[in-house]
Amino acid sequence: MTRLNLFLLALLVASALALVTSRHQSRKLFIEIERGQNLAQQYKVEWDQLQLEQSTWAMPGRIEKVAREKLQLVPPAANRIQVIAGAGGRL
Repeated sequence: MTRLNLFLLALLVASALALVTSRHQSRKLFIEIERGQNLAQQYKVEWDQLQLEQSTWAMPGRIEKVAREKLQLVPPAANRIQVIAGAGGRL
């Protein structure tokens, strides 16, 4: 009878250790998932900010302002503009 009790006790201890190990691993994985989701959210916010910045930099008014002020470019006079027909003969 004591052998059976010792065997059952060993089985109970092994089961308890397996449960503790399993829960610990589960918590570690949950924390890792949370970190990944937070990182993904940060990347999404950064992506949205970069898209906004890109659209701001590419605004035609801003490009024209930079061309005039920094590069000192001016639009050509109307008599200096030539329109060339494309390969299909259409404009």
